[in-house]
Parts: sequence; C-alpha cells; structure tokens
Amino acid sequence: MSEISQNSKSIKNHDLFVLYHETHDVEVRNQIFDKYRYMAEIISRKYSNKGIEHDDIYQIACMGLIYAIERFDISKGFEFTSFATPTILGEIKKYFRDKGWAIKVPRKIQEVSKKVNDYNNLLASQLNRAPTIKEIAEYINSSEEEVLEAFEAGKMFNSQSLDEKFDSNNDDNDISLMDVVGSDDKYFVKIENEDFIKKSMEKLNDLERKIIIRRFYSNKTQSEIAKELNISQMTVSRIEKKSLEKLRIEFNK
Repeated sequence: MSEISQNSKSIKNHDLFVLYHETHDVEVRNQIFDKYRYMAEIISRKYSNKGIEHDDIYQIACMGLIYAIERFDISKGFEFTSFATPTILGEIKKYFRDKGWAIKVPRKIQEVSKKVNDYNNLLASQLNRAPTIKEIAEYINSSEEEVLEAFEAGKMFNSQSLDEKFDSNNDDNDISLMDVVGSDDKYFVKIENEDFIKKSMEKLNDLERKIIIRRFYSNKTQSEIAKELNISQMTVSRIEKKSLEKLRIEFNK
C-alpha cells in the first residue's frame, strides 16, 4: 500500500475527494467507495424482485458508484450523495433497458427503434391513419432502411420500456413503468440521513463523539458512560448537552 493510501485512512470525506482528484490513487478511491457503499446497497434493493438477480443489480449499482466517484468534482460545491444517486440510478436504468433485448442489437438501432415506437403512435393520431415508413423516417430524421431495421429489431425486444406511459386508472395523469418499479423512496431519505449524521459527527471532537455514540447508539446511561471514560456523570451530561446543540445547529443549516 502506498504512503498516500496509508495517510488517507484518517482523512475526512471531503479531503479524500480532494486527494483522489489530485492523485487518482486507486486505494484512495477504494476508501471513498467503502464509505459510500451503503448507497449501492440501498438503491439496488429498490429494484429487487424485478426479473433480474439482486446480485447483478448490486454489481451495476457499485459500478455506478465508482463512476460517480471518478466524475465527482468537489470544487462544484455539491453533496456527493446528490451527485451519486442519479448516476447509480442511470446505470441501473441502462442495464434494465439493455437486458430487455433478447439478442444483442447495435445501440444505434435500439435508439432508432425507441424513436420509431414513440413517434409511430404520435403520427398515427395526427394523420388519423398508420404512417408510412417514409413519413416516420422523415419525422425522426433517419433513413427508411434504418426504420425498417428498427421495426424488425423491435420484435426481439421482450420487455417494456421503463419510460412507457400507461393509464393509472386513478386520475387523468399517466404514469410510466419507472414510476411503479421498486420500493418506496424512503431509501433515499435513509441515504440523506446517514450522510447527514456522518458529516455532523465530524463536527464533534473525539470525547463528544464517544459520548454520543455510547449514549444514542449503544443506549448506555450517563452513569455507565462516566465509569467507562473515567469522568463524572455531570461532565457526561454537560458534554452531551453541548454536543446535541452542535448537531442541532448543523440540522438547522
């Protein structure tokens, strides 16, 4: 392990991103990955039981997380979780889309096929008849040969598009398959909460962190903590109150 990697073990998240941006050290990137691995776990669980093995989705989510780490620019001032979440979701959506094709079809033909499907119905409603191949080709700015090839390739597609719209049966608003795939968005709240707690705990000193962790993670009494740390219960109470006030200030920000 390099000297850079060894020194980075005690560095905070923000500084780790700065260090990785400067050095591109793989071990530093792996440390960042380990800190945010929970995002891949949470987001991949959202797509469990959707016809693809969870382990496969988790691997794709991990790839998305690595892409996010490599592309993230700390100087922009954004939170990493806010940047990483759509990056991971994008990789999963792309995976679902690509897995929908029974055999491998060139990406360009897949894209043309999607346009053909989208605009075929649109033109039909405008013309009050089925559009011709030439009309579709002109509308999507493509050749007639590509449209014909896309129609043929479409027969190999064995799953719905995540963007396909259909009637919700409840009101006038259509919904897409993506709207109903997965679990509730409580998982994203969990990501935000965990990230907030980690960042807020960095504002506390070592003794304050020990007391807060023992008090609220291990559910120990102030008396038990005082004995463990060899300080008075009054000191524990005072530091706990001070620490909670620090966390409250961070929350209000």
